[in-house]
Amino acid sequence: MPAVAHGNKNNQSLISSRMSTFSDSRPATYVLVTAAYNETAYIEKTLSSVVSQTILPAKWIIVSDGSTDGTDEIVHQYAGRYSFIELLRISESHPRNFAAQVHAINRGINRLSSFDYELIGNVDADLSFEHTYFEQLLDRFLADPSLGLGGGFICEKQNGEFRSRFANSTASVAHAVQLFRRRCFEDTGGYIPLRYGGSDCHAEVSARMKGWRVCSFPELPVYHHRASASAGGLLRGWFRQGQMDFSMGNHPGFELAKLARRLGARPALLGAGCRLAGFLWSWSRGEPRLVSQPFIDFLRKEQVERLQDAFLHPFRSLESLRTVARHG
Repeated sequence: MPAVAHGNKNNQSLISSRMSTFSDSRPATYVLVTAAYNETAYIEKTLSSVVSQTILPAKWIIVSDGSTDGTDEIVHQYAGRYSFIELLRISESHPRNFAAQVHAINRGINRLSSFDYELIGNVDADLSFEHTYFEQLLDRFLADPSLGLGGGFICEKQNGEFRSRFANSTASVAHAVQLFRRRCFEDTGGYIPLRYGGSDCHAEVSARMKGWRVCSFPELPVYHHRASASAGGLLRGWFRQGQMDFSMGNHPGFELAKLARRLGARPALLGAGCRLAGFLWSWSRGEPRLVSQPFIDFLRKEQVERLQDAFLHPFRSLESLRTVARHG
């Protein structure tokens, strides 16, 4: 069963009083934003998947963040055939870091500021999904007014076939496919740029802080087509994830539990060791946390509860340890 959002009765009452409801006579209106940088190899899969949906988005802003390959041309071709697709190009130079993607997404979101919609989603430019994906996801928002953030399970190729990613959890939604109820997204303050990444985690935890439910659905597969990074890239990525965990305020005990869980993925010791090194590096340098103290307090409360649940119910421990700070 998906985990229930951590929120007090006041939060739940507040949500009930301000929640937008979908009409039974029509599907919910949703809009999408995609940040793309040199995605020629993958973006047509994403475009093809979205335009074949049984319920189309009202608007889809694709932000080409200085692409130098054929990304813009591919998007232009689809935009010429589908009026709901709009290409927004960022031409000014800037550092290529985790904040850059957030800035690009926010540029697209700003483009939608005067648009009327009920749900807003981020879709990465290297995904594909079944033609009923959004129809089924919208049905889940309709059925559960407390659902503030939802999405499918990320599947990646293993031994030549797509399988559910090890890090998937029903109580967490991957950044690549986060679909928010508009009220929930506004409550969280949207995506904020963070030095080491984690804007999706910040939005997700912030949603639960406000009393919204967060859930991903295993029966809605999303296929991730980008190949894994090189060994050097993976090492840097794992180290950075440790830095991200520290910057987000992870409880040290929970971080160790996450690393223990990481031993179930390959390469086990190398990945866990690099992530621990990143966490300890930031701690030893006294780096500042990049989020508010109330956020850290709430996150750590969740994490301690997950640890307690893991000890009390060991057969549920794997899912318990996945439900918070999913990344990696």
